[in-house]
Amino acid sequence: MNATIELPDRETANPLDHHLQPYLPELARLSSTRELEASALYHKLRPEIERVLNGIVIENFATPAPHARAGRSIKSTAWNIERGKRLDSIIRVLKEHPRIRESELLLLTELDYGMARTQNRFVPREIAEALEMNYAFAPCYLSLVKGSGAEVRVAGENTQALHGNALFARYPLQRAHSLALPNGKDKMRGKEKRLGCQRVVIADVEHPLGMFRAVSLHLDAHSTQKHRHQQMRLVLNHLENLKPQLPVLIGGDWNTSGYNSKRAVYTIAGFWRRVMMGVGHVLKNHYLKPERWFERKLFNELEQRGYNYRDFNEMGAGTLHYDVKNIEVHENLADWVPAWCFKFLHWSLREHGGRASLKLDWFAGKDISPVKEEPLGVVGQLDDEEGPLSDHDAIVMSFVPGSSF
Repeated sequence: MNATIELPDRETANPLDHHLQPYLPELARLSSTRELEASALYHKLRPEIERVLNGIVIENFATPAPHARAGRSIKSTAWNIERGKRLDSIIRVLKEHPRIRESELLLLTELDYGMARTQNRFVPREIAEALEMNYAFAPCYLSLVKGSGAEVRVAGENTQALHGNALFARYPLQRAHSLALPNGKDKMRGKEKRLGCQRVVIADVEHPLGMFRAVSLHLDAHSTQKHRHQQMRLVLNHLENLKPQLPVLIGGDWNTSGYNSKRAVYTIAGFWRRVMMGVGHVLKNHYLKPERWFERKLFNELEQRGYNYRDFNEMGAGTLHYDVKNIEVHENLADWVPAWCFKFLHWSLREHGGRASLKLDWFAGKDISPVKEEPLGVVGQLDDEEGPLSDHDAIVMSFVPGSSF
């Protein structure tokens, strides 16, 4: 590679734009963060990489609305949209679905910017423009490859190669920022090589019913139960130190699978433990109720800090559904789980229709009250003619600022 590295002009239309693309394939040949940090190329690129990954985009597309148009509650939706691969249909659902279309707050996770798997579209901006909402988007990862599983075979190349989380609101956003969370595993190991870490997106929303703080949160999938608890603790510590203190709504994909997924061997061992506990028992009492045992420390931490989650969610309702017939899911899992494991997985689910549901997506609130008269819970079957729009269901709830207990 040419030793000359040309860094981008900082006067770009988007603060996340960069010209790192020519150097990403060479970085992708490295096999660990230790090798990365010893690389002369990475040393030269690091200031620009950190500038991009520490960036945040905030844009306003909401039409100014008089306070008289506000309802008696604040309707919200949280949804992991799986990169935004089916973006046009996702936008249609957000605009038209009877349980989602009135949402004034969207807490969305897994959104791409400049990834070949999503046609190099700027997913959060397109959603905000189509829905006429204000938004804040923070990149979590600079991807060195096209993605995982079947994504590696998509046509074209990444442009900006970014992937992150966002929040959207119909009212003004103030003090929008992101918080970096420590990784649960080395993101340079394995096939999906990435630079960066999960980031929480936080903003204060100027709603007619009262100012509140919105938090779009995606906890690490490839991590331990202890690590996810530690990530949640960091988020809560950060929120406690923000001024002014405001009512808070946290929502997103918390990956509360109940598994230690830091390494495949731990996941496999955990799977056999659950088989010994009784597959039907685990499907009913643990996968759908992770707060009972395997993820209890995370949920106990929330309650100890004054956050209510029990009244904000449809308890015992799954938000991700594994089906042994889903080839794409198999390809993704095959990136880090040995192929022979699938035979045993299929065997374990033979008496349960080949399906297992997990509750991964949650809301939690502090100093806010859920409106129980309005729809609350999981919104599934978000499909179009090609199939499911995401591997996650959406969750919805309505609230008002004020004590949640």
